[in-house]
Amino acid sequence: MIRYIKGEYLYYKSGAIVVETQGGIGFRIFVSDTSSILSSREGDDIAVYTYMHVSDNGMALYGFADEEGLSLFEQLISVNGVGPKAGLSIMSLGTPGQIKAIIAAGDAASVSQAQGVGKKTAERVILELKEKVSVLPEDILVAEDRTNAAILLAKGERNEAVIALTTLGYSRKEAEAAVASVAEDELSAEEYVKKSLSYLL
Repeated sequence: MIRYIKGEYLYYKSGAIVVETQGGIGFRIFVSDTSSILSSREGDDIAVYTYMHVSDNGMALYGFADEEGLSLFEQLISVNGVGPKAGLSIMSLGTPGQIKAIIAAGDAASVSQAQGVGKKTAERVILELKEKVSVLPEDILVAEDRTNAAILLAKGERNEAVIALTTLGYSRKEAEAAVASVAEDELSAEEYVKKSLSYLL
């Protein structure tokens, strides 16, 4: 099993980053839309904790910034009906700590906001993991302050715009604030970027 990869961050495309190791091998690693890994710039040296999923269709790597994220992902996919794609979608709802707080609070409605995760699956996640996750007080406070706007930022065209802005040199926090300032919905990622730049400049 490949559990850890260190190398140069080459680029991000279609939900995955490519990391080139010292040996010249490029690994495609799927990451959540809110992963702090995406705050890195192309050319940066990064370290990624990985989970390797093997199926009849091939092998895939899923990456996380730390062991906490990797551990939570493994807990999520241990739930019946939650595969790696759904698990990564849930991970896109926030930081590992925030997601744990949501689960500990029994908030199935927030879990079901993850793309591809239905109400029954969300309830199963709560049922099986509520007593297993360890939560810090500050994570509970942050989770309680979550808004629908924050959930929207975690997926879709808005998030693609956030990622695009970070590659332009803005911090994740600056990019999220700028995209959240765009009132219109159902725009393309490029349109969100254009409108967000007017906020940043």
